[in-house]
Amino acid sequence: MTWGRQASGGDSSSVQNRLVNVKHVQATRNAFAAILADGSVVTWGNAAYGGDSSAVQERLRDVQQIQATGYAFVAILGDGSVVTWGRSQYGGDSGAVQEQLSNVQQVKASCHAFAALLEDGSVVTWGAPALGGDCRCVKGRLQKVQQIQANDDAFAAVLHDGSAVAWGDSDFGGDCSDVQEKLKNVQQVQASSSAFAAILGDGSVVTWGGGAGGDCTSVQEQLRHVQQVQATYYAFAAILQDGSVVSWGDPLYGGDSSAVRGQLCNVTRIQAGNLAFAAVLDDGSVVTWGHAAFGGDSSAIQEQVKI
Repeated sequence: MTWGRQASGGDSSSVQNRLVNVKHVQATRNAFAAILADGSVVTWGNAAYGGDSSAVQERLRDVQQIQATGYAFVAILGDGSVVTWGRSQYGGDSGAVQEQLSNVQQVKASCHAFAALLEDGSVVTWGAPALGGDCRCVKGRLQKVQQIQANDDAFAAVLHDGSAVAWGDSDFGGDCSDVQEKLKNVQQVQASSSAFAAILGDGSVVTWGGGAGGDCTSVQEQLRHVQQVQATYYAFAAILQDGSVVSWGDPLYGGDSSAVRGQLCNVTRIQAGNLAFAAVLDDGSVVTWGHAAFGGDSSAIQEQVKI
């Protein structure tokens, strides 16, 4: 069932009779795509944002997963090939690299581009060239890639040797040269809207990119034995081995957790919204911080959120 702004996909009446046995739904900014149990796909919403897949409908068979930029969709088929549709300049047209897109294992999406990880560990990109769709500047280094992370306009890849490579808009972390020497034994990378944070094997953290979250120098000494990192639009929060939390970035977006620091003990996991964080403690209680109007203040329903 759908509801909301009709032009943005809130009205699915034109395809309602086909929306049965739905297994997964993915969204661009103004359209939806649903994978059905038989591996076919149903789309609706604004055609310019991928809401009309009629041009590729016959090819959408045995679909395993779908990813989306803000304007286009990509479907990975069972044979490892892909099908794209939506706004061509933002990932809807993969024609220039289609012959390279075989044995695709996963696809990551920024707002304006896609990056596909192939079975041999190489990467193929398409979409807006300056916003992550062109990885030629680092193509020679994108070998034996283990994982890819994306923010709004850049990508970061972790290689088999524990190093990391970034590309896309430099203001969004597409250039990690300033911290390249520190990016060793990288275990995982998390992304805010315009920055990246890498957890290293020794539990320390390295950040880069634009926005307040790209600079963690104010809390660098506290970032030891980090187990997990989550991100809002412009802030990060890290869970340490002892169950405490360290946050940095824009205070309005959750970068300042000092008001609830005394409550952030024995944290087991953190969930992030756009402007606020919520931490679950080992006793099932929840602690929140960030923008009050966007979930940062849970005092009114605190008794109801115990798990």
